[in-house]
Amino acid sequence: QVQLVESGGGLVQAGGSLTLSCAASGRTFSSYAMGWFRQAAGKEREFVAAIRWSGGSTYYADSVKGRFTISRDNAKSTIYLQMNSLKPEDTAVYYCAADPSEKNMIEGWGPIHSWGQGIQVTVSS
Repeated sequence: QVQLVESGGGLVQAGGSLTLSCAASGRTFSSYAMGWFRQAAGKEREFVAAIRWSGGSTYYADSVKGRFTISRDNAKSTIYLQMNSLKPEDTAVYYCAADPSEKNMIEGWGPIHSWGQGIQVTVSS
């Protein structure tokens, strides 16, 4: 099991930037694909970005491609989500996730292995 704790959320104006961090505990962190999801009020949770265990491949939802960047530091057991050019529609609770398969995160084949508790990001217009 991997325990995940998000940080870095908050309130930002449209066009601004914010960086989320997710610290993981567990000796097997480096073997997991990691990702970010978000859930806006009244909507279902959706995939945002994922990164393979090696960090060599990244994947993004079309809605954030070119604006968000996911990265990981296996030595620190931490992943990041750099969010630029934020829009009001990016407002949501953002969740960190861990799973053996980045494809499962993207395609939703089955339950995700571990979730963080979520952190609020609010973008004002």
